[in-house]
Amino acid sequence: MTYAPTATASATARESARFWDRMADRYAKKPVPDEAVYQRKLAITRDYLRPDMEVLEIGCGTGSTAIAHAPHVRHVRAVDVSPRMVEIATAKAGAAGVSNVSFEAASLDQLPAGDGSRDAVLALSLLHLIDDWQGAVARIAAMLKPGGLFVSNTGCLADNMAWFRFVVPLGRLVGLMPLIRVFRQRDLERCLVANGFDVEYRWRPNDGTAVFIVARKRTA
Repeated sequence: MTYAPTATASATARESARFWDRMADRYAKKPVPDEAVYQRKLAITRDYLRPDMEVLEIGCGTGSTAIAHAPHVRHVRAVDVSPRMVEIATAKAGAAGVSNVSFEAASLDQLPAGDGSRDAVLALSLLHLIDDWQGAVARIAAMLKPGGLFVSNTGCLADNMAWFRFVVPLGRLVGLMPLIRVFRQRDLERCLVANGFDVEYRWRPNDGTAVFIVARKRTA
C-alpha cells in the first residue's frame, strides 16, 4: 500500500526525490554489487529481529530488504523519498505475496516526531545522503523504544576518499550525483553515542567505504 506524505518535504528532499525518480528503473534492474556481503548483512540483522517487532525502514529503495525482513517481524513500514521507487517496491511485495510491509513516499523529515514506539529502525545506504545526517540520527533515536535497534549501512567516505567532497558539487550540478555528505566512521559512532546508542556490532567489508552498524538505544 502507498500512502501520501503527511507533511511538506524539504527542498533537499524534493531534489533527492527527483534524482532517485530518474534513477529508479535503472536501479531496480541492477544486480546487488556483492551478493555475499548483502546476504551477510541480512543474516546479521535477522539475528536481532523478533516476530513481535514493529520496524521502520527509511530510504527503502525498491523494497528488497524490507520484503526480505518482513516474514521475521510483525510489520515493516518502509519509506523512500522517490515515489517511483515506492511504486516498484509495492509491485515487488505484491508479486512476492508479502502482506505485512507497507510502502510510502516520504522523507525522514516528513515522518511524525518520534514517540519512542518503534522496535527497530533501518537506514541502509542513507545517512551519507542526508544533508543534516546528525539531526537524522537524533530523530531516529527519538522514534525508538528504550532498547530499540538502529541498523545502518553508511558510506564513511572521509576515511579513505576525503577528496570526494570536492567532486560532489560538480556531480550534483550536472545531475549525475545526489547530495552526499563526506564524514568518518568515528564521526558517525560519536554521533550515535551522543544520541544515546551503544554500538553492538560493526563491520566494514573489503571495499573500505561503507560501515554496517547495529546500535541499541540505551535504556537509561
